[in-house]
Amino acid sequence: MTEDAQGLDDSADELPRWRRWVPFVLAVVFAIALACLIYLAGHAADLRDRAIALQRHSYQVMLQAKTVEARIGSAETLLARYVISHDAAVGRQFQDEWGTAMRELVALERSTRGNARQSAAVARLRAAMTDRGSTLTEIALRVRYQQSLGALGQLEATRKEASVRTIADALKTVADLAEAERARHNVQVNQSQSRVNRLNDSYSVIGLGLFLAAIGALWFASAALNERRYARRLAAAEAARVDNLEAAVLQRTEELREANAKLYREMEERIQAEQSLRQLQKMEALGKLTGGIAHDFNNMLAVVVGGIDVARRQMGKDPEKAITHLDSAIEGANHAAALIERLLAFARAEPLLPDQVDIDRLIAGMEDLLARAIGGGVRVELALDAGDWPVWVDRAQLESALVNMAINARDAMDGRGTLTIATERLTLEEQEIGQCAAGDHVCLSVTDTGTGMTPDVLERIFEPFFTTKAIGKGTGLGMSQIFGFVSQCRGAIDIRSAPGEGTCVRLLLPRLAEGRGFGATSPAAGAFAPADAAGPAGGGLTILVVEDDPRVLRSTLAALAALGHASLPCDHPGKAAELLEAHPDIDLILSDVLMPDMSGPEMIETLGAVLAQRPVIFVTGFAGDKGMTAQLAGFPILRKPFTVAQLAQAIADAVAPGHDGKAAA
Repeated sequence: MTEDAQGLDDSADELPRWRRWVPFVLAVVFAIALACLIYLAGHAADLRDRAIALQRHSYQVMLQAKTVEARIGSAETLLARYVISHDAAVGRQFQDEWGTAMRELVALERSTRGNARQSAAVARLRAAMTDRGSTLTEIALRVRYQQSLGALGQLEATRKEASVRTIADALKTVADLAEAERARHNVQVNQSQSRVNRLNDSYSVIGLGLFLAAIGALWFASAALNERRYARRLAAAEAARVDNLEAAVLQRTEELREANAKLYREMEERIQAEQSLRQLQKMEALGKLTGGIAHDFNNMLAVVVGGIDVARRQMGKDPEKAITHLDSAIEGANHAAALIERLLAFARAEPLLPDQVDIDRLIAGMEDLLARAIGGGVRVELALDAGDWPVWVDRAQLESALVNMAINARDAMDGRGTLTIATERLTLEEQEIGQCAAGDHVCLSVTDTGTGMTPDVLERIFEPFFTTKAIGKGTGLGMSQIFGFVSQCRGAIDIRSAPGEGTCVRLLLPRLAEGRGFGATSPAAGAFAPADAAGPAGGGLTILVVEDDPRVLRSTLAALAALGHASLPCDHPGKAAELLEAHPDIDLILSDVLMPDMSGPEMIETLGAVLAQRPVIFVTGFAGDKGMTAQLAGFPILRKPFTVAQLAQAIADAVAPGHDGKAAA
């Protein structure tokens, strides 16, 4: 055998040189081709791995966006519970949950910083969440200071804010971009897999070539076959890994889908719970408000009804005593009207009648009035430094607020001590004090040397009908009225007090820029006066009275007759045009504001040329919303209830020469 092999070797040596090198050349060529194929397969596998990693990153971004959305929803739910329960622990949970949402936002920012479009969407999300966080923190602070009604209303109103829509849009944008990235990476994964498959198919061709080359070089062919088997095993293992990863991705996608469905169910349950809680809170607030109003009105009605009943019995026996009882009934009606004004001021439903006011001159002019109101045991000190900074406020409301604060200070000092009324000029930053806007403000402060207030009392100071005074000494609406007045003036109120250290109440009112106001309305009729107040004499006018309430209509017609005026009743605003055309001698229109089908200002607008420059007086006990207040601008307003003297004064002012009130729409 050895000899035969040797013979074969010898005969091989006798072959031409090119035939001996052909197998080796072919082996080298196919080896080079195999090396190139292995490199390309490795490169394709790297591309596939990179695409899978990017695909996994897209799922991570989608998960983080959903987590931020869930944290925001959870924080708002906790805030709603805090507004209703006033539980400080729930408030802290709200703060923690919102902090967690912001931390999740930071993680989302890190995950999206490599994608310009996602980074821009996350930047908008951060700005919106910062704005939303400020709003929710403000609501939480209002709850802390026992402004539950305002906090709940603000919470409901802020659900329609632009920041809420921006957050939702930004989260949707991030999720959509991540979904688009995921789809693109899926395509890349599929393309990489197809390329690997094509390379695997090429292995067969290379194997065939290696098999042919093995005819001339069996030892090289064997090595090539082993390499091919190894490459196949490697490709199979990689394919198995990819299959496992795709299964994991599908499982995670299903989990995300289930989590999303669960989140929507929780959101629906939260909305239902919030609606139930809002209804309960409304009923509780309504019950409390109704009880307080009923108590005060029953007391006032007792005075009115009792005075009228006794006067009727004494009319024939002792007219002087009858007049005394009628005066008592009118005084009770005065108190009822004052209570209505306070309620409307607190609810911000009573429109202000602002004017440019020199606050230092107003306070100086009230010094004697304040001294009489608080008694001789309290020394009043003035420190006025508002200078030439005017404010744009309702003068009567400001005077009432100042008197209320002075009386509260007197009661806190038991009638003896020092009351300091001061003004100063302040330039504030945005929300430096309360909700004040940035700019110049005039600060009116009332400081007493009384007993001060505990933190519990201070937290409830603006609560309607809350009072620490004895029964019959106060209604609990004074500070509520001041709060509503200052809020309508776009200012803020700040109270500093501690037991044994007295109290300082500061009203911060925006400085009036030259030539500007905040939407003033026309001056109203004079304040409610006693029935026997002297009114201007006059008569002989023909007046159209538009009033839908038959009792008020009869009362007004009787009052006009007592003043010597002729009157035409109109029980519906739609009939006014016909009456004006039928009676061209009508000199003036006296109209209610809120009526069925058509309001008083709307009626005036529809009259057009029929109105013919006739003066108009609006009579109202409630001017409605801000839109109605704007429609009343420029018209004289007579407020219900009114006396015959006030009616006469309003008519005299309306028909006086040079009167600048509107006469036609």
